[in-house]
Amino acid sequence: MAFEDGTWVMRGLSWDDPYRIRTWQELINWINEIGFLPLFANDIEGFSAEEHVSSDFWWTEDPDQDPWVWREIIARSREVAYGKFFDKKAGFISKRWLPYFANFRRDGYDFDARWEDGRANRREKKIMDFYISEDDDGDTLWKEDEILSTELKKKAGFGKGGEKNYPGIITGLQMQMYLVITDFRRRVNKRGEEYGMAVSVMFPPETVWGYDTVTAAYSESPHESWERIINRVKELYPCADEKAIIKMMGKRPPS
Repeated sequence: MAFEDGTWVMRGLSWDDPYRIRTWQELINWINEIGFLPLFANDIEGFSAEEHVSSDFWWTEDPDQDPWVWREIIARSREVAYGKFFDKKAGFISKRWLPYFANFRRDGYDFDARWEDGRANRREKKIMDFYISEDDDGDTLWKEDEILSTELKKKAGFGKGGEKNYPGIITGLQMQMYLVITDFRRRVNKRGEEYGMAVSVMFPPETVWGYDTVTAAYSESPHESWERIINRVKELYPCADEKAIIKMMGKRPPS
């Protein structure tokens, strides 16, 4: 997606291109094949969903053709992870690669351990308290009650006269792989009628796929997981600039 002459221009393939991705199921298949994929075009040519779908149907609300709707369907399917994972922008990660991203981005810390070690801030804790708690033995409990992001903002004390930078905190928690987007819902008024734009529903990936799945790469160092991810992008896009790869994936963690 590029801003040209005052308008947004979507990149993509022609309608009759045999390599064009035609359905959201085909997009999931490709994500699972390559491992992870940004939604929008970026500095790595070809490394996005945008560049492999038709540019004609974005924001048409046609569930058969609109990739913006596809992202909702894919998030809801839970077949892959969806969220702001790439340079604070949206994208997808397969369940096979999710543990490596979690290990690298979290630097080996579960959120409660990050908080106890003084590496998480108070605003992050106020958000994550809606998703995790402890039982009487001090073990982590993963809550399963859904909450719209707009309601979460209010209940966590963000907004007018309260905490600042809710979007930034939420994006940061996704970048650290502590939250993923699992659905989009429209708000409901007192008459039970939906209104406004769809807003996200989020959960920790542990709630969605289980703790053992998400933390399966904790046995290796965050640096090793980072190298796996970087090398995978280089394998897929050997001509990509290394600085562009690191910008999208994140900086090298401490060894």
